[in-house]
Amino acid sequence: MTIARAAVDLDATGPQISRHLYGHFAEHLGRCIYGGFWVGENSPIPNERGIRLDVVEALRRLHVPNLRWPGGCFADEYHWRDGVGPRESRPTMVNTNWGDVVENNAFGTHEFMDLCDMLGAEPYVNGNVGSGTVQEMSEWVEYLTRSGDSPMARLRRANGRDEPWRVPFWGLGNEAWGCGGHMTPEYYTSLARRYATFCKEHDGNTLTRIAAGAADDDVRWTHALMASAMSTNAPDPQRSPFQAISFHYYTHAGTGIQKESATAFSRDEYARTIGKAYEIERVIRAHEAVMDAYDPERTIDLVCDEWGTWWSVEPGTNPGFLFQQNTVRDALVAGIHFDVFHRHAARLRMANIAQTLNVLQAMILTDDDGGLVLTPTYHVYEMNVGHHDAMALPAHVVSTPAVGVDDAQLPALSLSASTKDGAVLVSLTHVGVDDALPVEIDLRGRNARVVRARVLTGPDAAAHNTPQAPDTVRPVPVEATVEAGVLRVDLPPHAFATVELALD
Repeated sequence: MTIARAAVDLDATGPQISRHLYGHFAEHLGRCIYGGFWVGENSPIPNERGIRLDVVEALRRLHVPNLRWPGGCFADEYHWRDGVGPRESRPTMVNTNWGDVVENNAFGTHEFMDLCDMLGAEPYVNGNVGSGTVQEMSEWVEYLTRSGDSPMARLRRANGRDEPWRVPFWGLGNEAWGCGGHMTPEYYTSLARRYATFCKEHDGNTLTRIAAGAADDDVRWTHALMASAMSTNAPDPQRSPFQAISFHYYTHAGTGIQKESATAFSRDEYARTIGKAYEIERVIRAHEAVMDAYDPERTIDLVCDEWGTWWSVEPGTNPGFLFQQNTVRDALVAGIHFDVFHRHAARLRMANIAQTLNVLQAMILTDDDGGLVLTPTYHVYEMNVGHHDAMALPAHVVSTPAVGVDDAQLPALSLSASTKDGAVLVSLTHVGVDDALPVEIDLRGRNARVVRARVLTGPDAAAHNTPQAPDTVRPVPVEATVEAGVLRVDLPPHAFATVELALD
């Protein structure tokens, strides 16, 4: 049996892995908000001020660092004043992007901030550039973050909130190349500068203004935004109108988003999915190369604020609601993404999976009867909590078998490692589907011992959890040893694993 060999340097640290790489995304789309986070105060499902409590309890175990809202495409048709004040007086709107359903605005700014407080998450508010105005976004910032006597602070108090909130992250529109307005990079860049200028910092609330950038590797957007951001030739990021640039990247099996089944896939489709997941490293490098040319001091952050798998909807569900199952394959996609994110943590400072509940690669699937299922992707997030704000450790695959079919030959093993507070966390993703993979990792520079090792897998790569079988895919203990400075662990097929070490 072929052994995979790797090395981790325990005595040399790289950049800090921002906890915000484990961010989440909640859009007014399908059952993410309504029937997911929000059930209303009169629901028989246990809730606090309308927010579903079992969802909050489950997500708190992930230490959610930030939550992006209200979109997505929905953000660029959302007008925040429609979602404040007495609910019975709030106007309705049509959600033209997602199902053409009527939005009653029951879940608005105050409800979102309440949710963030309950989760312990920092708010990431995505403003409306597509159909909104500069004044509208400027007043939203004031409404949320300004104390004292001002028009928006008075309005907030009239709506029941005396003190302002801290809201650090602000998105300047979404997918300006598509649903956000079908703009050119140059036109959007001018708009982004204008909107960013009027997003003011009130009462010490420092803003990270995030410009909406590319789809995948369309670096024209990165070029245009970086040229504008650094036009003063000054390294101070406060002189840039925005402090970060985003891009979006979705994984599929090769024929495009929303065209393939989440649970019924061939070996070829599996391999191509894994290949697409690995491909995000090339995409990040392309954006980094452009950003480094303009900004070698890395004062502007890169943000991947939408990522994940995008399959066909489950049969019998609304096509506009994007409800899909979540399998072992999805968990492996997440494992690979996080290894890549960790390697690029010096520039990549935030990422948001799409989406948290009931939409695309969700953490949790719920139903209207009170059922709740934790997905395989949820467990990857939980197993990786130790990486939050830890220091990346150099981790290298020295040799590994190749897996896949045709032209999709891929490394069977992906890994990353980090250290914090005298502990080390090693994450391992084995994408082979036929055989177990013995792994030997040379731990260099320090002595270490195993504290805990867990593995996540299922009967096959399509295995998933349901209300009838909620624990088909869940983490279980796996044997791992350190002898003579070598960490050994045997990984079953299609598995994600973490090994927690203590440094001696």
